[in-house]
Amino acid sequence: MKAIARLFIVGLLVIGNAINAREIKIKSLQELAKYAKESGNTISMQPGVYRLTDYLTTDVITDRRNRKEYQYITFSGSNNVFHLKGVEIELDTKIRTALKPPIHSDEFLITGSNNTFEELSIRCIGNGISPGGTVLQVAGEANILKNISLYVAGSYPYGYGDLFGKGGQKETTIKHQKHSGLLVTGNSTKLYGCKVISRSFGHCFFIQKNPKNVYFEDCYAEGEVRTTDAILAETSGPAFDVKFKTWTQNREGEYIVTPGYMKSLCEDGFRTYGKCENIAFKNCTAKNTRGGFELRFNQANLENCTTTGTERAYWIGDQTVMRNCKGDANYGPLLFVEGNNVEVELSLVPTESDRKVHSLMTVFGESNNIILKADGKKRKQELPILVGFTPPMHGESMSPYSEEKVVNLRLKNETGMPISIGAMAKNCRIETNGKISENKGDNNQIITK
Repeated sequence: MKAIARLFIVGLLVIGNAINAREIKIKSLQELAKYAKESGNTISMQPGVYRLTDYLTTDVITDRRNRKEYQYITFSGSNNVFHLKGVEIELDTKIRTALKPPIHSDEFLITGSNNTFEELSIRCIGNGISPGGTVLQVAGEANILKNISLYVAGSYPYGYGDLFGKGGQKETTIKHQKHSGLLVTGNSTKLYGCKVISRSFGHCFFIQKNPKNVYFEDCYAEGEVRTTDAILAETSGPAFDVKFKTWTQNREGEYIVTPGYMKSLCEDGFRTYGKCENIAFKNCTAKNTRGGFELRFNQANLENCTTTGTERAYWIGDQTVMRNCKGDANYGPLLFVEGNNVEVELSLVPTESDRKVHSLMTVFGESNNIILKADGKKRKQELPILVGFTPPMHGESMSPYSEEKVVNLRLKNETGMPISIGAMAKNCRIETNGKISENKGDNNQIITK
């Protein structure tokens, strides 16, 4: 009876909140910040460009810095709907510099639950620097974001990708200050039609703190790329000052920028950290990012996803399922597999460039099932499929590969690309329409077409 009474009370509260929900029209960032703290409202904001410097003035920034309040707007309320079509917040990155936040302080923060946000754009301008934060973090539970667009800038140095380190590693040769796009830490977050355009060293979309049931659909991540030849042509600047010394070695064992490669200037399009349960991506695209989908330590599901112009397209781990996905190997490998029990159906887009690429795929682990298809014409330049090999150190294309154990692999290769089978490959079944260039493994069944 007590349980029934509790359910009855909860039901009354939900009905009461729905009845009391207000429809509110606003036309300033001050009003947006006010209603961000309240609950149970439907807020519609007048379309227009809103400058954050008009809300966070010099005096306000000084006061916030003294109070150690580093977020711009925190959405701590719950059960709200924000209609923000045509609304753009102009984020001058000098605000971040003036606030002097600690590392990894995020700027717009959603801590409430069961909110829906529609259509907002946030655009970074200026030359201010962030010490490692993100533009937007979704930390509360069961929030829905629809057609949110972030245009990210404000990192140091920008123009080299991760050639000189990623931040805290002792091997770093240039100390980085990152600025990333959209971070998800809250359970049951759903993103539809969201977009991150990055002109900053940092991730586009990424997940941390092990949330469950995070879903991406029709989302888009984009960076830009630059040749290592262009970097080596610099005659001043941070890369020149460290004599182009990299944090990872190249294939000759040297720690120096090597000509002939393409680097993304941001980090990954879609990235997970830690063990995140039930993570899914549908109809999502990564373009010109370092990794397209780097999901190494998670059980992820991908359907109809696409990569183009990435340093490495897909990097997956245990029990990942990929269906009807595709990508190119224009500037780097199509696939890295370093886990067990994956199910992959992936098509190779035949786009090619003059940049150096050393493999189409590497795979190690146990009981993986992989089907590689050709999306259209066969590539002219052959790229080997490396069975029983690891990705290069830190995923860096200039770095060498190592051998690792692969057992009970089921590989169907329809790309026409050659296959190299390492000495630690055992009990694998490989069907291929490409040649076997090397077979050092044990008890492997090869079926050629």
